[in-house]
Amino acid sequence: MSTFVKSTARQTFESASALADHVAEWLCALAEASKGDFAICLSGGSTPRQLYERLATPQIASRFPWSRVHFFWGDERLVPHDDPESNFGMAWETLLSRVPVPRDHIHPIPTEYQSAAQDAAVYETILKHFYSAEELAPCRPLFDVTLLGIGEDGHTASLFPGQPALDEQLRWALAVVGANRIPRITLTFPALNSSRDVAFLATGLAKQRIVERAESGDRSVPAGRVRPTGRLHWFMEFATD
Repeated sequence: MSTFVKSTARQTFESASALADHVAEWLCALAEASKGDFAICLSGGSTPRQLYERLATPQIASRFPWSRVHFFWGDERLVPHDDPESNFGMAWETLLSRVPVPRDHIHPIPTEYQSAAQDAAVYETILKHFYSAEELAPCRPLFDVTLLGIGEDGHTASLFPGQPALDEQLRWALAVVGANRIPRITLTFPALNSSRDVAFLATGLAKQRIVERAESGDRSVPAGRVRPTGRLHWFMEFATD
């Protein structure tokens, strides 16, 4: 197997709509050029919503190799999948219910068990079954593309500042309780970093400074700890209006 060279690229757009258009084409091109299964780890949030809507349009959906694509999630709130705050629910509404992706290629984070910790353990088992191994190998990424957002506090997925999950090195998924009003399940850095391409989507002037800190590798910013096996991309829009 080949190894992957770490590299970083950044692009800034004049609007969130232009960002979504570009990333939809970029993601489609990567999927079209791939061979075999193509695994995407999805993010929640308003910017990914626009991206998912673009992917569902005929001009993109008609070219996307849906039969080979598997969908996973970087984090989820402990709510039913049909709840308005569910990351799965948003992706289902805007994208997955509108395209011919095989149902067994959709792998949502479970939220039906007794606790976030149990849901996290079940999802880790799902990931390991897909990966066909108990440990992640640097030469074989878990995901082809991981999409991430960044909060104004620097969190990404549900990895918040000051939380023990930031230092997890073994487990692939964890419960996050107490960092937010709703318990969450998040992938850890080892799982998120096991990707050929990681793409941060950041919009809004309020996030410009925290993005700069994350880009510089500031480890006090959770997003600054993302160091993928492959390439790191920043797709940004910081328009003032």
